[in-house]
Amino acid sequence: QVQLVESGGGSLQAGGSLRLSCTAPTLTLNNYVMCWFLQSPGKVREFLSRIIEWGRNIDYSDSVNGRFSISRDNEKNAVSLQMNPLKPEETAVYYCAAGGWGLRPYSYKYWGQGTQVTVSS
Repeated sequence: QVQLVESGGGSLQAGGSLRLSCTAPTLTLNNYVMCWFLQSPGKVREFLSRIIEWGRNIDYSDSVNGRFSISRDNEKNAVSLQMNPLKPEETAVYYCAAGGWGLRPYSYKYWGQGTQVTVSS
């Protein structure tokens, strides 16, 4: 069952920016800890960013800290990830997840199918 839907991926040159969005047809996302993860081909899914239910505590991986920004839009029942600037090594499928707490994928209950981001050098 697909409970989250990612959008906003695409192809761009290194140094460009994208904003990803995560929405949910049946979940109220403000009730959940939300995370974004990145998965490159042949690699494990990696933590990018987390925002807790009440939205005050935000975490980023060291690799994206200062470049990526996570936020909530509760009126739209959405969580976004602003990425600026992007690097070629960040070509990957980006996933949002809900219903966990930690920084590992296995702690999250709800997932989307991912959105592809391709960054050219």
